[in-house]
Amino acid sequence: MELKYDFLIVGAGLYGSVFAHEVTRKGKKCLIIDKRDHIAGNVFTKEIEGIEVHRYGAHIFHTSNKNIWNYVNSFAEFNRYTNSPIANYKGELYNLPFNMNTFYQLWKIKTPSEAKAKIDEQRAEYAHILHPRNLEEQALVLVGKDIYEKLIKGYTEKQWGRCATEIPAFIIKRLPIRFTFDNNYFNDTFQGIPINGYTAMLEKMVDGISIQLKTDYFRHRAGFEHIADKIVFTGKIDEFFDYQLGKLEYRSLHFENELLDIPNFQGNAVVNYTEKEVPYTRIIEHKHFEFGTQDKTYITREYPDEFSKDKEPYYPVNDDRNQQLFAKYKELSLSCKNVIFGGRLGEYKYYDMHQVIENAMNMARSI
Repeated sequence: MELKYDFLIVGAGLYGSVFAHEVTRKGKKCLIIDKRDHIAGNVFTKEIEGIEVHRYGAHIFHTSNKNIWNYVNSFAEFNRYTNSPIANYKGELYNLPFNMNTFYQLWKIKTPSEAKAKIDEQRAEYAHILHPRNLEEQALVLVGKDIYEKLIKGYTEKQWGRCATEIPAFIIKRLPIRFTFDNNYFNDTFQGIPINGYTAMLEKMVDGISIQLKTDYFRHRAGFEHIADKIVFTGKIDEFFDYQLGKLEYRSLHFENELLDIPNFQGNAVVNYTEKEVPYTRIIEHKHFEFGTQDKTYITREYPDEFSKDKEPYYPVNDDRNQQLFAKYKELSLSCKNVIFGGRLGEYKYYDMHQVIENAMNMARSI
């Protein structure tokens, strides 16, 4: 540990890699460490049977920010993949997001005026709910019974690990409804997936920067204390402070992977399972992210999971209690003049990839 760096970056995911790339361009010297045995964090992809497999769940890049789109395209060529998931409810298939295709599948209606009338009719049953107290009431007020019970309730309860009546209403303050036959999940201008995978993209981003993998910051914290002028920390902010104010809540995931000796399993990259009785939330068939024609296919069943210390934290639980606790950690972090907290875990906020990249770029350029 004799070397001196300008920045020790804890975490080789998107935030850490973008930050390292940007400050290295300014002539700064960085060391990136990560407890995993690979770079790229949760966007890590690995080739299996010629298929780029998303090892930590589906990651579809989308943004309306042209500067961010040009930035990521400077490291990789992107394909034209458009996210159009399917929902499976007890064997019935529905298009997502909620659009005219969905409404036809639900009610056999064919025009926007019919769809609006049907939704208004169902919403009217809950007009007496003036101040929704939970997610269930909020959803019923917004879209009515059919959409809620078939496409929202079971999926959401699995994702959060609790009944919809125990989930805060603000989680779905709005539900996008389209009165067009448009299955494109995102409204953003730009969308796609890097050809050759995200790992290759980040390898180019951190090329020439010192990296130590299989290195747990907390196990070697004393040794890292004086190795750099500043620390960029992308892990859990409460863990950084040894949980001295209490533990923030996270949701985790676990995955079941299967290589199948058939060319096509489900005909779509993402199929959501919206009934509560099916324990996984979705099945991902990775080859469809890249329009693959391989003889085999690789699928992943994604299960929501309670977080514990031996599991990966994927999503912050941004309810009132956790937001209040995070605000206290945020205040505490201001006393650490040599530490920058970034990313989903460091800022305890659900970010899309383009937001993580933009935040890291802005932070690096402000140095």
